[in-house]
Formats: sequence, C-alpha cells, structure tokens
Amino acid sequence: MSDAGKTPAGGGVRTVRIAEDRDGQRLDNFLLGYLKGAPRSLVYKIVRSGQVRVNGGRVRADRRLEGGDEVRIPPVRIEDPAAKGSPSPGLLEAMAASIVFEDARLLAINKPSGIASHGGSGISFGVIETLRALRPNQELELVHRLDRDTSGLMVVAKKRSALSELQALMREDAGAGLRKRYLALLLGRMPDGVMSVDAPLHVGLRQGGERHVQVDPAGKPSLSHFRVLERRGGQSYCEVRIETGRTHQIRVHARHIGHAVAGDDKYGDAEANRRLRERIGLRRLFLHATSLEFALDGGRAPYVLTAPLAPDLVEALDRLA
Repeated sequence: MSDAGKTPAGGGVRTVRIAEDRDGQRLDNFLLGYLKGAPRSLVYKIVRSGQVRVNGGRVRADRRLEGGDEVRIPPVRIEDPAAKGSPSPGLLEAMAASIVFEDARLLAINKPSGIASHGGSGISFGVIETLRALRPNQELELVHRLDRDTSGLMVVAKKRSALSELQALMREDAGAGLRKRYLALLLGRMPDGVMSVDAPLHVGLRQGGERHVQVDPAGKPSLSHFRVLERRGGQSYCEVRIETGRTHQIRVHARHIGHAVAGDDKYGDAEANRRLRERIGLRRLFLHATSLEFALDGGRAPYVLTAPLAPDLVEALDRLA
C-alpha cells in the first residue's frame, strides 16, 4: 500500500510503503500526518511499545524514513475531527493575524506563546490544526516545531517538495543549511562576547509521557551560541544561534551554563522567576524565535524570514531598569 491514500480510520494492521518524496522525514512526523487527529502521546506510545515497525524492525520515533521503507501501523482509534468541533473564533483570528510571510510554497507565522505546535495530550487544536481549519483546501505540513511556551517564527510547507527540501537542509551538519536565531532573557550577568555551549542532550520521559531533557555524554550532539546584546537590571538580553535543533536545547544549555532562561518553569529558577513576575510582569518563558535563513531550489531561492519580538516580552524588557 502506498502512503498516498487517505488517512486510515480504524481497521486492521496496515503496511505503508514510504514514497520517495517523503525521504528523510522523521517517523513521528510521518505518523502525525498519516494518523491525522491522533494525539502525539498515542503516536509515541505505539512507537515505544514496538507496535510500529519499519522494515520489520523496532525503531525510535526520531528515525529518518527513506523512500521504499515499509512502515507497519497498528489499528488505532482516532476521534472523528468533527466530534471535537473547530477552533474557537478567537484562536482562528489570532492565527490569521500571526501570518508574517506567505508565497506559493511556504507560510510563516509569529506563533503566540501558549499555543502548541500540534494538538494532543489534552490540547484539541495546535498551530497546524488551526491553520488547516483556516485553509481547509490546502495541504499544510509543519516544517519544524516550537515549544508551547516559546513564541516566534514557525514555518509551514504548502508543497511537498518544499517540505522535503527544508527537511534535508535541517539535516545538514553545523546548521549550514538552515540558520536559526532566537532572542532570550537569561538570568544573571553573562560574560561579553559569544559563549558557545557544546553539550550533548538526552531526552527522557517522565511519568505520563512528559519529556525532560538533560546534558548527558550519551546524548545527541548539541551546539548553541549565546551572545549578549545588552544587560538590564542585572539580567542578560541575548541573541542565541543554534546549530542543532534538539528538544528544549536553548533552555537546557542556558541552565547548564548557570544562566537559565527567565520565566522557565521547567528548567529555570523558581524564585528568580517569581521576582521577575512581580517586578516586570513576566509571566511566561522569555524565549522567542526571531529569524530563519535558508535557500531552496538548490540555493537559488534565498529566504530570510523574521518575526518581531512578542509585545508582552517587549513590555517586560522595557520595565527592566
């Protein structure tokens, strides 16, 4: 069976042959697209338990698929999308207003903090579900994700060819193909110049499937560069450039060097966050994806996409003496 057909709805075990234009796509992303409506937690569960197999063998969720691979997909119960209704008018309006760039191949948004990339785990509508509700006649696929609490630039592919080329660029070494920049407020006074953090990261799962990341020699290579733009009120406003795109990479690397991201309730300093909340009204993670640079068509079509700093972060920054 080819993967070009419609999304399965129940039934028995299915074996899907990966099309050449999906070469390089991660298994979890493929399953989330194929099993439309399936929560991420369910996708990871069926992969971890070995119910999903590639070419007959057990694999990890981050396995890169190749054209011609055969993926065994077990029967799963997926809630009818109609049963969970549609995104609220407010969410649809916010998502429409967040679009900062669009052409025939790509759509880019300035994602508000608090909106997940995907629905699932108690969240009915994330970025992709809301965009699909806005554009019901378009094929839309996420190129990458942002943490729910992180605001900023997210890119969505409107064509399969653009998705495949961008995924290939993301796999290139040392961030050569796709350059990502973030803005972050780090706790304390960072030293001048660029501080590069080369520390491998390992993703673990806690009870209930919550992901927790830590520096671990057995983890995946991860490289971040922090540069102070200015210091305010004893804190450091920084530009962060990442050469790898690991889960929670900036947040964990920032904590690793002793300067956690302000407002980070997972890896940060609870007391420092409380003080900043009272002092400058910072009520969320101060981390914003500000730009993405890449080129499609083999380098002939350059893109420089940007998303301005979220207004609530601008206000918090202005309040720092």
